[in-house]
Amino acid sequence: MDPSELLLTSARAVAVYALILIVIRLLGKRTVGNFTAFDLLIALMLGELVDEMIYGDVRFLQGTVAIVTLAALAAADSWVSYASRGMQRVLEGTPTVIVRDGTFDRDGMRAERMNERDVMGMLRLSGIQDIREVHLAIVETDGKVSVLKHDWAAPADKADVDETYKRRRDKALDGREKPPPGKQTDSPHALGED
Repeated sequence: MDPSELLLTSARAVAVYALILIVIRLLGKRTVGNFTAFDLLIALMLGELVDEMIYGDVRFLQGTVAIVTLAALAAADSWVSYASRGMQRVLEGTPTVIVRDGTFDRDGMRAERMNERDVMGMLRLSGIQDIREVHLAIVETDGKVSVLKHDWAAPADKADVDETYKRRRDKALDGREKPPPGKQTDSPHALGED
C-alpha cells in the first residue's frame, strides 16, 4: 500500500473529526446527552470505521490508520483540554445557566434552545417542585442539568442537628462557612464566566 494513501486516510479522519465536532457543537449540549461532544464524536466515528472495516469497504490497514489517528486525536483533546482552559471551552463547551435565583435565565435558555417546559421538566427530574427554591440550574457540558438550591431550601444535614457532626463539619471546613473559590461549584470560574 502506498504511504501517501495512508496519509490521505489519516487526513480524511482528521477532516471528518473536525466537521462532525463543529456540527455537534452547533447542535448544542442537549444533543449529546450524557457524553461530551468529543466522546460522542469519537463513538460515532469509531462505529463507522469498524463497520467499514468489517464489511470490507475499507482495507484493514487503512481502517487501522484511521483508528490510530482518532486515538491520537482523543489523547490530544484530553491533554489540550487539561492544559488550556480556552481550548477546553472550544472543544467541550462551558456550563450554561438556565435558572438564576428562581427566575428563568432567558439568554441561557436561548443558547441551549430550551423553552420553559423543557426547563421545568429538568427541574422536576431533580426533585424541584417550586422554581423559587433554585439558586442555579445549569446545563453541564455533558448535557445534564445540575441544580443548586438556595440555602434556605436545602434540606437539613446531620451537622445542623447533632453537635458531633457539627464539630466534624467545622473541622473539615476549617472555620469557613463559604468555600474558597477553587472549591465553590457556583463560582464564575467554575461556570466559565470569567
